[in-house]
Amino acid sequence: MLIEFTVGNYLSFKEKKTLSLEAIAIKDNPENVIDAGKYKLLRSAVIYGANSSGKSNLIKALTKMRILITSSTKLSSTTELEIKPFLLSTDTENQPSSFEILFLLDGIRYRYGFEVDNKKIHAEWLFECKLNTEKNLFIREDDNIEISNEFEEGKGIEGKTRSNALFLSVVDQFNGAISKKIMEWVFFTSTFSGIEHENMKALTTSFVEDTETSLLIRDFLTPLNLGFQSFALKDETFKTLHHKFDKNGTIADTHEFDLIAQESSGTNKLFDMSGVITFCLRLGKVVVIDELDAKLHPLLTMAIVKLFNSPETNPKNAQLIFATHDTNLLNYGCFRRDQIYFTEKDRFEATDLYSLAEYKEPDGKKVRKDRSFEKDYIEGRYGAIPFVGDFSKLITDGKQSEN
Repeated sequence: MLIEFTVGNYLSFKEKKTLSLEAIAIKDNPENVIDAGKYKLLRSAVIYGANSSGKSNLIKALTKMRILITSSTKLSSTTELEIKPFLLSTDTENQPSSFEILFLLDGIRYRYGFEVDNKKIHAEWLFECKLNTEKNLFIREDDNIEISNEFEEGKGIEGKTRSNALFLSVVDQFNGAISKKIMEWVFFTSTFSGIEHENMKALTTSFVEDTETSLLIRDFLTPLNLGFQSFALKDETFKTLHHKFDKNGTIADTHEFDLIAQESSGTNKLFDMSGVITFCLRLGKVVVIDELDAKLHPLLTMAIVKLFNSPETNPKNAQLIFATHDTNLLNYGCFRRDQIYFTEKDRFEATDLYSLAEYKEPDGKKVRKDRSFEKDYIEGRYGAIPFVGDFSKLITDGKQSEN
């Protein structure tokens, strides 16, 4: 389970900013909290903000970290790493970017991170905490890697690690036990765009081809009332089955529709996402989605959120992180204050990230749980909304140009 993710000097993030899924001591929506022994973790987190405020960049940062970890050993020594630091400051434009995750795996807390630029890994570290004290497993500074006795699997591999490769990934190639389970956790963390979701269809297809997992897809889609009664894969094309009625309104037959050609874009999106969502819920994984609400009715977005927030439909403690503009979700009691995050750029165009639980009113007090979060957000009470200028000049200029 993810505890927190931190990114610094990457895209619009100049300073280090942290998205935390550790629940704070408030009484809001206790069902939204996972009891993981010493840790109380959130089942979901939602990110709001104006266009170009950094919502997508936060998800891109987490995606980039995942890609670097899982593909590191596949690169050649001359491959560039495609790192984009914060470019609007002379202090950061030539400095490495920083990524770090804190997560719980088999009851052990791990902290793993690295600093990287386009050419090389500048620093890398892995810590574990079994009881109360955090111990380092390895610490890397450029090409110097110091390994503790608790990380025997890494000894002797230091010299086999390229300057642009992550040591953790290299140790995994040599079947290190700790590195392997960390790599698996990262690999099965899913990140994708809710707009460009077609690449998620492959997982859904593999689920549909299996009898048992096909039922999971049906269980996800059926309650959403999308208009079709069932679906099937025929000649590598998905078909949806609809009722055909006679003039008396009685079911007379059925008719097949081509999913892509004849169903709505929202239905196609739900179908594409259904595999990864059911996979994460079934196995207790983390899924991160940008623009979750795109193409979806607000009630369908809410239904997906509730699947993760409910202990009944999410008994394996999967976690959902997503960015959205759907403010309806703030009005239905879906979230605790520590689950609601905002992104906002400062006057230097650097992204700030903060939760509603952290936000303080002008009088210095925290936001009360009985506030109307949606109304307050739209009115700009918490920041993180676009500044819309005066369009009257556009209309006036248009009229003048016609004369």
